[in-house]
Amino acid sequence: MTHMQIGGIPVGRSAPLVLIAGLNVIETEDATIECARKLRSIADQHGFPLVFKASFDKANRSDIDSFRGPGLDTGLRILEAVKREVSVPLLTDVHEMGQAAAVAAVVDCIQIPAFLCRQTDLLIECAETGLPVNIKKGQFLAPRDIALAVKKIEASKGSGGVLLTERGTHFGHNDLVVDMRGLVQMREFAPVCFDATHSVQYPGAATTASGGDRRFVAPLARAAVAVGIDALFIEAHPDPDNAPCDSRCQINFSDLDALLRDIRRITIAIASLAILAG
Repeated sequence: MTHMQIGGIPVGRSAPLVLIAGLNVIETEDATIECARKLRSIADQHGFPLVFKASFDKANRSDIDSFRGPGLDTGLRILEAVKREVSVPLLTDVHEMGQAAAVAAVVDCIQIPAFLCRQTDLLIECAETGLPVNIKKGQFLAPRDIALAVKKIEASKGSGGVLLTERGTHFGHNDLVVDMRGLVQMREFAPVCFDATHSVQYPGAATTASGGDRRFVAPLARAAVAVGIDALFIEAHPDPDNAPCDSRCQINFSDLDALLRDIRRITIAIASLAILAG
């Protein structure tokens, strides 16, 4: 499947680049709504359709004492408030089969965390909600191998489509590397998103948490857009250094604004080249 929709927003080769942006994890209702409003304003300013992302539970934190979020019930209530107040499509992740139906009643796209991308029953349960499913390619998988996860989603008769997200591949200890060839390879069998936030992680490098280097978010995002993607995934926070999760990978709203200005220029240049080539 080369095309899909998230809350009415088309995602695929012939559609405009989609921005998937938001908080790594929900903190409070007011802060989440305010973040969504700010991101909607920035996305609108640069002409990018926005899907708002926020997690209600970070079930794969390194340390048992790490902040995980408000949980399923409170998190979904907050996401409902975001949709009501900001009128933006929503994406959130699930970790267990039993969460799929409740999540599908609120959001517009269900996300499968990278560590769970081979969990057959979870993939099928999410596909059978009828919503599109965003599968984050595991850090341990080669790009072409994720095609098998796509087949699991497409095996469901009620599937709402599938999006694949690249978020880096393990490279030695506590490091990830992005091979831009993978974007081209995965795009042969599904629309592709590039996660510029988690691709700059240093997994487990902060002793009880993952480290990272946000300096590389913008260069990697620009490179991925130039190679060719259908959606760009970025997490932003009003105070990244004090974010409760992935603080070293997230960027602030000002940096996101500047990055999207660059991204818009790249998309215009690519469109101009296509016209000249045609």
